[in-house]
Amino acid sequence: MRDLINYAVFGWYPYLCLTVFLLGSWVRFDREQYTWRSGSSQLLRRRQLAWGSNLFHVGILVIFLGHFVGLLTPIWVFDFVGISHTFKQWMAIVVGGVAGVFCFIGITLLVHRRLFDARIRSTSSFGDIAILLLLYAQLILGLATIGVSLNHLDGHEMVKFMTWAQGILTLQPGVADLIADAHPIFKAHLFLGMTIFLVFPFTRLVHVWSAPIWYLGRRGYQVVRSDGRRPSASRARPIPAE
Repeated sequence: MRDLINYAVFGWYPYLCLTVFLLGSWVRFDREQYTWRSGSSQLLRRRQLAWGSNLFHVGILVIFLGHFVGLLTPIWVFDFVGISHTFKQWMAIVVGGVAGVFCFIGITLLVHRRLFDARIRSTSSFGDIAILLLLYAQLILGLATIGVSLNHLDGHEMVKFMTWAQGILTLQPGVADLIADAHPIFKAHLFLGMTIFLVFPFTRLVHVWSAPIWYLGRRGYQVVRSDGRRPSASRARPIPAE
C-alpha cells in the first residue's frame, strides 16, 4: 500500500497537475479573458501592499528560478563546469534561505492585510484567500526543509530530486521509487508544490503568464468611480493596477 501511494503521488499525480496547469491555463485564456487578472485592492493599505508585494515577488522569483535551474539542469552540466554537489547544496541553502526570508516577510504582510482588514477581506474571493494561504504554507514547508538539508550536505538527496523531476518531464518509468524514502517534509513540499500547479488555472495566479509579453510593459490602468458607473474618457482617472 505504501508503494502504491508513493507511485500515485509522485508518479501519476505530477502528470495530472501538469496537464491541468497547461490545458486549464489555455482554456481560461481562450474563453475567460475578462477573468485573466490579478485583481486590485491597492487603494487600501497601499504602503503595506507595496512592501509586501515587492518583498514577496522578489523572493518568489529567485526561489522559482532556483528551483527551475536546480531541478531541471542535467547533473552532467554541473559536473562539466566543476560545480560539486556539496557546493550546489550550500548555494541552494544560502540563496534559497535568503530569498525565502524575503518572501516570507512579504507574504506575511499580504496575508495580514487581506485577512485582518475588513474592507479588503469583504472584496476578496474564496480563491484569493485560499491561494495566498496555500503559497504561505508552501513557503513555510520550503524554509523548514533547510534544516533537513543541512544533514545532507553531500548533495545525495538533492540529486535524487533532480533525477525525479527530470525523469517526470522525460516520461521515464519508475522515477517515483527514487524518492520513496525521502524525508516526509520534502514529500509534503513536493506534493503541495504540485497542487499549486493543479489549482493555478482557477486562481489569480494566471496573470503570471502575461508577464513575459504584456505585463511588464503594459500601462495597466483601471478606471475607478465610487458610484460604480463608467466615467467618460475625458473624466476618467487612471489608477495603476496592483
